[in-house]
Amino acid sequence: MRGSQPSRRLKTTPFDPAEYLDDEQMVVAYLNDVLAEGDPSAVIAALGTVARARGMAKLSRSTGLGRESLYKALSSDGNPSFRTVLCVATALGYRFNVRGVGRCSSRRKSSPAPAVR
Repeated sequence: MRGSQPSRRLKTTPFDPAEYLDDEQMVVAYLNDVLAEGDPSAVIAALGTVARARGMAKLSRSTGLGRESLYKALSSDGNPSFRTVLCVATALGYRFNVRGVGRCSSRRKSSPAPAVR
C-alpha cells in the first residue's frame, strides 16, 4: 500500500522540433535529412516546422499566402502544390538541388519504343 501520500502526476508537453531550429546549420541539416528519407509528406511537414520556427505570419507576408492556408498546406497531412512548396522554400531562403543517385527501383521497365518508318 502507498500510504497517505498524494499522487503526483507528471506533466509533459509534446515535442516540437521547431523549438530547436534556432541555428541556420541545424535547419539545413534537418531539411536535408528529411529530404534524404524520400517521404514527400515528411518533407512538407519539415517545411512547416521550419516555417513555424521562423514565424508563420512573416512567411505569410513573404509569400502572399494566408497564414491559415500555410498551416494547413504545411501540415503532415497537407497536400500543397509544387508551386507552393517552391514558393515557401524560396521565402525561407532555400532552394532544392538535384543530383544523380542511379535508377529508381520503383520505375517500371518500359517496352522498347516502336520503330519509326
